[in-house]
Amino acid sequence: MARLPLVAYILVAPVLMGVFLTVLLTLDMRGHDATAMAGAAVAGAVVAVPIAWLLARRLQGLR
Repeated sequence: MARLPLVAYILVAPVLMGVFLTVLLTLDMRGHDATAMAGAAVAGAVVAVPIAWLLARRLQGLR
């Protein structure tokens, strides 16, 4: 069942990307450039991979 981790990723990745961008923007740093914002979004997407995998394993274990 390879679809469940993909569905979990589709749900988890945008949430983490938004959280990372919100944290970046709420820090009182000057010079929020596009590189920092893109880096935060990519970091959220990368961190979402193991979280989605663990979430899918837990959901499959509920059967």
